[in-house]
Amino acid sequence: MEPGVREYLLRIVHTLSFGVLWMTVNSTAGIMYHLAFIEEKIQLKNVLFYLFLIISLAVLLWYIIRLWSKPIDYEQ
Repeated sequence: MEPGVREYLLRIVHTLSFGVLWMTVNSTAGIMYHLAFIEEKIQLKNVLFYLFLIISLAVLLWYIIRLWSKPIDYEQ
């Protein structure tokens, strides 16, 4: 396999795997541990969960943008 094509496919795999990992972690924490549900009033655990959700999404998007902004060298 050519190095440029390999690099392109690795970018796709990294993007999908980190995206699915992010969704799995946040879905598990939010649904299974009841952190996403506000029952009677907002608690500290809800605030921390949503804060983690937003910060981790920002980090994920930063990583993906950084990953895809590098030029692919097809001529190696």
